[in-house]
Amino acid sequence: MSDSMNIDEILTLQLKQLGELEVLLNDEHQILQHHDPEKLVAVNQAKAETLGKIESTDKLLSNNQEFVESKANGQYAEELELIENTLNACKDLNQVNGDIISKSQISIERMKTALLESRTKSNMTYDSKGKKSGGVSSMDIKA
Repeated sequence: MSDSMNIDEILTLQLKQLGELEVLLNDEHQILQHHDPEKLVAVNQAKAETLGKIESTDKLLSNNQEFVESKANGQYAEELELIENTLNACKDLNQVNGDIISKSQISIERMKTALLESRTKSNMTYDSKGKKSGGVSSMDIKA
């Protein structure tokens, strides 16, 4: 990213990057619904790269004294509102995806518990965190 970019170009770049993030979050949502872990890894890497670019662009803007003064005088209000709306849409999508992940983790934990319980109740024990585990036989002790 060049320091010689004017403010309009930087704002356009930031909006483009947020649009890319929104697309990635929508892709992530679809992947989570279809339970495709390989694609999820790729999307998360792309999200991390895009977030890094957004952060760099944001720093470029916040360090631009001309932009700071112009913003204080009410300039760029339309552009900033569009950027903020896109950012809020990204935050909402991220929250939905986080909820899906959280619910998936709960389901996995329940399934694990059910499988452990079905093994043998006599082998059941609890770990230091209060979660059920398979007991002494699952620790491979040969005494």
